[in-house]
Amino acid sequence: MPTAPDPQPVALFHRDFGGSGEPPRVILHGFLGSSRNWLTAGKDLAVGRRAYALDLRNHGLSPHAEEMSYAAMAGDVLAWLDARGIGSAELIGHSMGGKVAMLLACRRPERVGRLVVVDIAPRDYHWPDRGAELRAMGGLDLANLGNRAQAEALMAPAVSDAAMRKFVLTNLERTPAGWKWMVNIPALEAALPALERNPLVPGDRFKGPALFIAGGRSRYVEPADHGAIMDAFPAARIAVLENSGHNPHVEAREAFVGAVNSAP
Repeated sequence: MPTAPDPQPVALFHRDFGGSGEPPRVILHGFLGSSRNWLTAGKDLAVGRRAYALDLRNHGLSPHAEEMSYAAMAGDVLAWLDARGIGSAELIGHSMGGKVAMLLACRRPERVGRLVVVDIAPRDYHWPDRGAELRAMGGLDLANLGNRAQAEALMAPAVSDAAMRKFVLTNLERTPAGWKWMVNIPALEAALPALERNPLVPGDRFKGPALFIAGGRSRYVEPADHGAIMDAFPAARIAVLENSGHNPHVEAREAFVGAVNSAP
């Protein structure tokens, strides 16, 4: 079992929400997300604790890289902690970021004082046509794009859910040179099958305090997943926020922050 996830990390962009108190909270976003998705919840989580949110590689304002794997992302987070002299942190990971946090906790448990995993479980996932968003993004003619509303209309046939379209379009930025996607679409497309898989292998285990927060209206964490969670994280507590879907930090923010602030 490797002791260091990746030998060539990239330097991650981060947002500092302020606050004080140890260990600091380090937030890892989900697929096609960024630290910007955590602006409101991050400020809430900084009450009584220092809180940061990172942009994982190939997302947000962090560097693009050909390698896109859970080992590489965990290595980036470890390097970020090292660069700031943070010996141990509370990792809060949502969806894809939750898988990164689980892997880092299992492989380097001394660096994780507490683990919080948001609406994801240690198992394989396969959603039908999961790459539709990426294909729609790559298919936009950015050179001739007039505005964000036009981009949303052009994506509608491929991405029927309006909320998903608006989420995806948070990655579209207008620069002096024109429109650009902040995410590395080719790298994400190539990595998608690997990103759907469980990053843990038999024997991976984190015995420290862990909290798994699931959305009651989400399909990402089912009762059948609880056994796998407890096998890999024997001290875990599982909290279900009944009125939330896959994004409890947005859909049920007050309950979410309350859950994070509760024991363990």
